[in-house]
Amino acid sequence: MTTARVAAPAKVNLALHVTGQRQDGYHLIDSLVAFAPVHDRLAIRSGPSLELAVTGPEAATVPTGTQNLALQAATLVAGDRGSSLLLEKFLPVAAGIGGGSADAAAVLRGLAPQGTDLPAIARNALALGADLPMCLACRPCRVGGIGEEITFVDIPTLPALLVNPRTPVSTARVFARLARRDNPKMPGNLPAARDVPGIIQWLSEQRNDLEPAALEEAPVIADVLAMLRTSPGCGLARVSGSGATCFGLFDDEQLARDAGVRIAALQPDWWLASGQLGDQSELAAPRVCPD
Repeated sequence: MTTARVAAPAKVNLALHVTGQRQDGYHLIDSLVAFAPVHDRLAIRSGPSLELAVTGPEAATVPTGTQNLALQAATLVAGDRGSSLLLEKFLPVAAGIGGGSADAAAVLRGLAPQGTDLPAIARNALALGADLPMCLACRPCRVGGIGEEITFVDIPTLPALLVNPRTPVSTARVFARLARRDNPKMPGNLPAARDVPGIIQWLSEQRNDLEPAALEEAPVIADVLAMLRTSPGCGLARVSGSGATCFGLFDDEQLARDAGVRIAALQPDWWLASGQLGDQSELAAPRVCPD
């Protein structure tokens, strides 16, 4: 018997423009996304039935029943085949970094037969979450539509610090607070600059249209942003997705780590992770090993 071990990296919305709303209620977006090395871990093996167990430091609030997105993804791919899933949870829940969708995408990678058209499966599984297609490849991408339009992009790795104040935020409630849903898209082309300062400068001219609504929903986000923005070497601080996780982009990784040490000393109960945002496809590739 073998076990497939799959990582589910956190996604970070470097910019997120809300550009419209369909008649069915889904919002249209234009977003630039990168992935962080911090990740959940899944171990998948054949079993007599479909079952899920959750462990890890962020497991307490994770559902283990049919509402769990990883289990729903396994049902979608495995059908009647039995699979035992062990999810080790390191990403906070309802945090704007795609934790549930990342777990579901990891299950798709780990369970789908070789040669399966995973992007097609992801497009058909949007009901599991609009973040699912972008979380499938774990590569920097520009995302359009309701999340199903994926264009991979070439950007440098970005030294970053992720901070979550451990306040769950409802994506639906944030969208409901939006004052405007027909905002301009990002410019047609990414910047010519391929260095970190150039990308940070370009990103500073973009937006997260969910950020004001997220601040209304969870005012503590303002404290997170203030701490990041006053950290030495931080060139940009912004909310990821609907929050409450915020990211700071730094001149180098040591400055990001130093900021993490400072903020952790001031707020020991907050969740923090530093690392390089970029392409985590190698990290996310399934690894099959004998039991």
